[in-house]
Amino acid sequence: MTVDFSLWLMVLILLSFLILTVDHVFFKRARLNKQAANQGQVKPIQEPILVEYARSFYPVLCLVLVVRSFFFEPFRIPSDSMMPTLLAGDFIFVSKFSYDLRLPVFNTKLLETGDPQRGDVIVFRLPADPRINYIKRLVGLPGDHVVVANDQVYINDKKMELVMGAEYNEHGYANARLAEENLGGLKHQVMFLDNAFTKDFDGVVPSGKYLFMGDNRDNSQDGRFPQVGYVPEENLVGKAKLIWFHWKFTELPIISRIGTLIH
Repeated sequence: MTVDFSLWLMVLILLSFLILTVDHVFFKRARLNKQAANQGQVKPIQEPILVEYARSFYPVLCLVLVVRSFFFEPFRIPSDSMMPTLLAGDFIFVSKFSYDLRLPVFNTKLLETGDPQRGDVIVFRLPADPRINYIKRLVGLPGDHVVVANDQVYINDKKMELVMGAEYNEHGYANARLAEENLGGLKHQVMFLDNAFTKDFDGVVPSGKYLFMGDNRDNSQDGRFPQVGYVPEENLVGKAKLIWFHWKFTELPIISRIGTLIH
C-alpha cells in the first residue's frame, strides 16, 4: 500500500470545512433573505450542489478518520509472506490502540496504550519508504540477540521450540512443510519450503527498534534483509486482530476465513 489514506481524508475534511465556512460567511444569508422575500414560491431555494455534498460528507469523513486513526484500520494482505497464518487476499482489521495512539498524518504520539509483545502480528511502515505498509510477526525486541540458523530461531542464546508438522499443499504451494513455533510462550504456525536458499541471520536489535519475520520463512522479505532491517517504534501501525473477509480477484471468496482471529 503506497497511498496515505489518512492524508487524503484530512484533505477532504479540510476542503469540506472550507466550502461550508465560505458558504456560511458569504452566501447563506443572501439565500435566506431571498427565500424570505419569495415565501409564496412553490419550490424553496436549494443549496448549491457543492455545499450539499460538503454538508453530507463532512461528518462521515470525520467519523472515518477518527475510527481509522484511533480504533481499527482495514488492510488487505497482498502477498504470501505470512502464510499459513494469513493468505494473500485476506482482509483484516488492525487495532490502532494496542500500542500507542498517534495523530493521523503527523504520527505524533498522544498516549501510550501498551507495548508490543514477542509473537504479535503487526502492521508497520517500511523504514526505507514509510508510504508502504508491511505485515510480519515480531520476533526480536530491543536489545535481543537474534540468530536464525537452518530455520531455527535463537533469542539471547535460547532456542525457540520448533516442532515440525504436516506437509502443506494448498494455495499454490506443493511439498511445503508446516511447523509449530513457540516464541517465548506464544505458539503459532510457520512454513518452510523445500530447496530454498539459506536465510540465516545474526544481529542485536537496537534500542527503540524491532525485528520482524514472516511466517512463510523461505518466502518473506523481512528484517533479515537490508531492504527492511530493524523497524523503529514510531513506524508501528497496529496489531492485526481479525480476518473479516477473503477474496482474491481471480478466485471465489473463502467464506470460512471470515471472523478468524489472528494469532
